[in-house]
Amino acid sequence: MLAQRTLKTLTKAVGVGLHSGQRVELTLRPASPDTGIVFRRIDLAEPIDIPVNAEAVTDTRLASTISAGQAKVLTVEHLMSACAGLGIDNLYVDITAEEVPILDGSASSFVFLLQSAGVVEQSLPKRFVRVLKPVEVYEGEGANIKWARLTPYHGYKLSFEIDFRHPAVDSTGQQVVFDMSDGVYARDIARARTFGFTKDVEMLRANGLALGGGLDNAIVMDDYKVLNTDGLRYDDEFVKHKILDAMGDLYILGKPLLAEYSAFRSGHAMNNRLLRELLSRPDAYEVVTFEKEAQAPRGFAHLQPSW
Repeated sequence: MLAQRTLKTLTKAVGVGLHSGQRVELTLRPASPDTGIVFRRIDLAEPIDIPVNAEAVTDTRLASTISAGQAKVLTVEHLMSACAGLGIDNLYVDITAEEVPILDGSASSFVFLLQSAGVVEQSLPKRFVRVLKPVEVYEGEGANIKWARLTPYHGYKLSFEIDFRHPAVDSTGQQVVFDMSDGVYARDIARARTFGFTKDVEMLRANGLALGGGLDNAIVMDDYKVLNTDGLRYDDEFVKHKILDAMGDLYILGKPLLAEYSAFRSGHAMNNRLLRELLSRPDAYEVVTFEKEAQAPRGFAHLQPSW
């Protein structure tokens, strides 16, 4: 049986929110089978659980925000991406503020936290959402078009193409394909950092955003070049971060996908629209398990290697 996974023990991190600038403590705890991933706002007078699912997403401006009533958690996508990459099905995320800490701007710190706590298999089968028919969303037209789609695939493959029309970005790889069957998430995707432009920082901060951002947790560019003295971690770090974000956004579905995801200039809003479009079409997907590991696609049957 291909089993669900959780953590062996709890692990903790402290950091600041990228947009809020607030100090936040994060505790990742094991959860029982079929719990899913649940964020818990423990700073509130009455702690509130926010289970992860596509309908829980209430804001997609610059990040993915999930809510339950008045309680919300911002910028969940990097942690969710790490959970997707390591195959974590069940997890409690205790948090002391309304935004997940940005840490180094990638998912690698979350991968390290999860692996240091230990990943263990559980007693129930892992449930996948298998895409049966193509599903697509798009907006704009001509030079301004953006789109994202899911198509049937026995495994999980992601293809992303960017088009920022900026000298520093244009000089790097513009398209990446990552397949869970032959790639290693921690090595190939997780270290790609979020990025932004100095021209946008003043406007963002005037609107109470990017208050915790800086060169230690993001790639920052002026009109011509990357300002980080250590340069890029990958030759195609920008588009790899878009893959990282997409993996996190899509894992908000609550179950791993068996599908091929492809996108051009997509972002958090379009990724959530894609999930909602899929869920609105019951004939386009099914939930499956694998009683024998050999029946499962490559890349899912074994625990991901450590660093």
